[in-house]
Amino acid sequence: MALLLNAGVVVKLVLILLLFFSVVSWAIILFKLFQVHRANRESERFMDLFWKSSRFDTIASQLDRFSSSPLSVLFNEAYAELNKLMDKGATSSGTGLSTDLGGIENVSRALRRATNSELTRLERYLTFLATTGSTSPFIGLFGTVWGIMTAFEGIGRTGSASLAVVAPGIAEALIATAIGLVAAIPAVMAYNHFQHKIRVLTNDMDSFSTEFLNIVQRTVAGR
Repeated sequence: MALLLNAGVVVKLVLILLLFFSVVSWAIILFKLFQVHRANRESERFMDLFWKSSRFDTIASQLDRFSSSPLSVLFNEAYAELNKLMDKGATSSGTGLSTDLGGIENVSRALRRATNSELTRLERYLTFLATTGSTSPFIGLFGTVWGIMTAFEGIGRTGSASLAVVAPGIAEALIATAIGLVAAIPAVMAYNHFQHKIRVLTNDMDSFSTEFLNIVQRTVAGR
């Protein structure tokens, strides 16, 4: 604390900036941990319901239980589009479901739109973690370089290069690099962790989209 309090103005500004990066990064990490964990848990529960239920309307009536699951969002969008096709089919032919392949493509587009929307939601704020991980060490290094320049200036001013004169300035300068690494390392680890989890959820969404379209196509073929 004594080194921090005695640091120069530039080094203090660097440390304040790094502290800001670190605090915001940890807030994002905690939020994303909760968000991704809940998305995974509710997606597993939703898939259990999806495969156990034989009717889409039964699943749709229970979607409120899985509000954090990206799969429930995909189902809701696709089911809404499917209902539009059924209404159109009932109006035009009385069969209750349009057999137009273009209608199935509408369901596919609805699933792709929902997938992109959920990916955007899940990846929100991750860019800040990436920015923190890539820039914090360099910001800390800038503070270190500036602190060392100040220390050498002090040596030139006093005309003494003894350890007692040099050591405090060098230690003060190196703190900036240390704090930069403290901010960067958790941000990089968390970013990689969340990217992996989101890739898994993306694969789940792609698999669900394929299964949903297969079910709809089998239904159309059966009619």
